[in-house]
Amino acid sequence: MPSSPHSEDESHKDAPGGAAPQKALHISAWNLLLLVPIFMVFTPMFNFDSPRLFGMPFYYWFQFAWVPVGVICVGVVYFKTKDTPTAPREREIRR
Repeated sequence: MPSSPHSEDESHKDAPGGAAPQKALHISAWNLLLLVPIFMVFTPMFNFDSPRLFGMPFYYWFQFAWVPVGVICVGVVYFKTKDTPTAPREREIRR
């Protein structure tokens, strides 16, 4: 069979050990901020009519108030972790 112009041997020669480059899962303390928007899933905790804000029941204005909080949390996590190098996988260290 004729080889393609981009054979497997050539495409991964820059990767350590000749393995295919993979994105590792990066876990950071900043990722804990992603738990804040999940708070909005627990609606029974804030399903109340009062106090009202501009005639709007607490349930609605409280949810609206959390929209920018969730956006800010996700944005902070993104900007704080986007340029962080990932740790090598354990099997790559063993080689």
